[in-house]
Amino acid sequence: MQRLRFTGAIAGVGSTSGVRFVVGRWVESPLGSFSDVMVEDASGHRTLLAPSDEVVDFVQQTYAFDEVCTTPVSVGVTRDGWDVHVEGHLAAYLQVGARRPLGWLLRAVPRRIASAPAWATVVDPVARVVMRGVRTRGTALEGRREWYGATDLRSVTSLAGAWRGAPLGRLAPVDPPCRFGFSSTPTRPAVTSVVTTVEMLGD
Repeated sequence: MQRLRFTGAIAGVGSTSGVRFVVGRWVESPLGSFSDVMVEDASGHRTLLAPSDEVVDFVQQTYAFDEVCTTPVSVGVTRDGWDVHVEGHLAAYLQVGARRPLGWLLRAVPRRIASAPAWATVVDPVARVVMRGVRTRGTALEGRREWYGATDLRSVTSLAGAWRGAPLGRLAPVDPPCRFGFSSTPTRPAVTSVVTTVEMLGD
């Protein structure tokens, strides 16, 4: 049994076109620094965009998709927003606003506690009630277990861009929840700083 940790941030947004997507920006991980995007369109078709075969293999063995594309993923981050670009697929600018009250609470928890699987287990029942679709622990594919340790939360306030040439429209709730794994992002579009722990059974 092996536990792997991924440290970074996840942006989850919906759009009036019905496209919902999750951008992962990982600054520290066993696979190095990388970004990936999971997209679910209005029909429910789920697509993974990832920058290398190694990342594709790992993510595909953890989450469920209908289509997988190995392609460069660029995520430029400033204080005001995320500029996401995947040539031929997604071009999106997410304006990021103020820290939410829950974000201030998350920041008050010592990081070593907030990032621990035991803490994610304790707060999971609360997360299920407070944020529809969100789980902080669960079972993924291949018998893997996961824990999400959130350390900050900021609002996404606007969205502009296109998915495969079609305009995304305006920012909208992530509703229905995305169906990549056991958990979705918060319904209200947000950027969540997170430490994800993946337990690989039998490895």
